[in-house]
Amino acid sequence: MNAPVRRFEPQASLPDLDAILPELTRAFAATAALHDREASFPAENFRLLHEAGLLALTAPARLGGLEADLPTALKVVSAVARGEPATALVLVMQYLFHASVEGRSGWPEHLKKRVIDEAIEHGALINALRVEPDLGTPARGGLPATIARRTPEGWRISGRKIYSTGSTNLTWFVVWARSDDAEPLVGGWLVRADTPGVVIEETWDHLGLRASASHDVVFEDVLVPLDHALDPQPLGAPPPYPASFAAWSSVLTSAIYDAVARAARDWLVAFLIERKPANLGASLSTLPRFQEAVGEIDGLLLSNRVLLDTAARGEVGGVEASLVKHLVTENAITVVEKALKLTGNPGLTRANPLERHHRDVLCGRVHTPQADVVLTSAGRAAFASVAT
Repeated sequence: MNAPVRRFEPQASLPDLDAILPELTRAFAATAALHDREASFPAENFRLLHEAGLLALTAPARLGGLEADLPTALKVVSAVARGEPATALVLVMQYLFHASVEGRSGWPEHLKKRVIDEAIEHGALINALRVEPDLGTPARGGLPATIARRTPEGWRISGRKIYSTGSTNLTWFVVWARSDDAEPLVGGWLVRADTPGVVIEETWDHLGLRASASHDVVFEDVLVPLDHALDPQPLGAPPPYPASFAAWSSVLTSAIYDAVARAARDWLVAFLIERKPANLGASLSTLPRFQEAVGEIDGLLLSNRVLLDTAARGEVGGVEASLVKHLVTENAITVVEKALKLTGNPGLTRANPLERHHRDVLCGRVHTPQADVVLTSAGRAAFASVAT
């Protein structure tokens, strides 16, 4: 029988993370392989996060949240991802919106309060739905095909979104769309998931993060109130979220894949200790070849920790924050690939978690900003600094 969900009082104190997080990591890891194999959403993980009071961790204190800083959010996301990374990805989307809600001038006060209240009381989840079949990621420019038509009774939204992470268990969608004006406004429209006309097509059958329920969401003339147009503005206008959003996104997103690499490293170390080939008569961990390889892995993970901690403290910004995301992700992928090379067939068998970690960690390259954008921006900044 499920334990009752603990109600969370407004502006409650931060839970004892050192006591809670190891237990959550273990619980999430215990079911991660099953969710991966079935491509099933880990709803129980979010019940546990709700009970622990962690679903409104970054929400403003005046709205009842804990208003945790980025280092605290990093600590939680890393622990969750070490157990089950799809859970962490949905949680990151939640944390990013909650942390930036005060800086989004287009959000009416009553909607801010409602979104946060429902997260605290009922475990409601929110995410942005931005990617479309023809356009791809909006980070590379272009107008969305999803249309919001202004009518006397409200906005009517029609379109299709793909890769909608958490789709089946979200309460709120922030739908990236354009208005039907002669000069369209582009932005996010807040849509409750149970609104008539919202259809989820379960299309997600991916190599990694299979538990993320990143299905297609179709909007068929969905009606929302006029004040649910959160931040529409002319194409090319500055982003409506605060400047800190980019650093938060880079740190928390890459932290997911760093945590996957750490889980892979831990499995590798245990495997090398336990594996005792008959012709060797000793553990593989006694061989210098494996000791050196694990040392290289720990060096990469140390670099990641320094990068993430430095960025979380606000000591890098702009282009450097994006570089942190790129470097941490690539280091994480290298760690898991090294582990696979060391283990051979045992690492690739589905009876062991390493092949799952490999599939999951590769998804890190997909997230915005992608490598070519990051590196080109860094190169331009380097040349510009010399020219000035």
